[in-house]
Amino acid sequence: MKTFGSFLQIGRNMHQGNQTTITEFILLGFFKQDEHQNLLFVLFLGMYLVTVIGNGLIILAISLDTYLHTPMYLFLANLSFADISSISNSVPKMLVNIQTKSQSISYESCITQMYFSIVFVVIDNLLLGTMAYDRFVAICHPLNYTTLMRPRFGILLTVISWFLSNIIALTHTLLLIQLLFCNHNTLPHFFCDLAPLLKLSCSDTLINELVLFIVGLSVIIFPFTFIFFSYVCIIRAVLRVSSTQGKWKAFSTCGSHLTIALLFYGTIVGVYFFPSSTHPEDTDKIGAVLFTVVTPMMNPFIYSLRNKDMKGALRKLINRKISSL
Repeated sequence: MKTFGSFLQIGRNMHQGNQTTITEFILLGFFKQDEHQNLLFVLFLGMYLVTVIGNGLIILAISLDTYLHTPMYLFLANLSFADISSISNSVPKMLVNIQTKSQSISYESCITQMYFSIVFVVIDNLLLGTMAYDRFVAICHPLNYTTLMRPRFGILLTVISWFLSNIIALTHTLLLIQLLFCNHNTLPHFFCDLAPLLKLSCSDTLINELVLFIVGLSVIIFPFTFIFFSYVCIIRAVLRVSSTQGKWKAFSTCGSHLTIALLFYGTIVGVYFFPSSTHPEDTDKIGAVLFTVVTPMMNPFIYSLRNKDMKGALRKLINRKISSL
């Protein structure tokens, strides 16, 4: 982290020369009233603990149950890890700020926080796409599943997803550190997000906004399109199954993934395509809370309640802990 911060500082000095710039940002958070801060602290601390414990249990159950050592659950373990990392990137700092009544964050810490927030949003998109491909092969080509979805291929898809996420985040970061932040350093947000930072800059952000639009749209559209067509094929294959029990069994294998995908992309549509006209300035904060807090918190519940294999693995894990006491 220190090395990354030094890299940011060097890049910043190279592009800003001798001009006077800010050294920290002020995160306004949600409410200015002190009476709301304690409620906010308890609420977000509770959601943070539920998210970390829930997703941590999923990772632990998958790692300990050899039956779940398949590409699908490899993707799920990485999704849970990304969810823990995503919420840990923003919420602990916000909780510390509430307790210390300090809203400041250094320039280097802010850019680092922005970098990882991009990584985790992008990896969620890509992992949901790879999980859709896994379900497509499992249901539409069940006899070829072990050939098409070998463990090494699953690992390769996971590595590629993480690599692309970091490349995209690095691209936005390198473009951002070339911008000047002059006199205004107040962010109407609870963490350092890319869009509010671009609005705060006193430089020309046309290239940044163009890259954000093209890359951001691609990151959303390509996985979503892939998921959509995968489920069109899956539904057609399920409808060809003669027995009702067979249809239910086939659909139940992808129900959890479909629920998470609908939650994730439903959030995108609800926040960014149908924003509130009364408080448009809150759109970024609402979207960030849904992406970084609510969706990661819901994922363990969706998989533990709707997935038979995960319920069995979690039951084994709990029984093992109880018997060891």
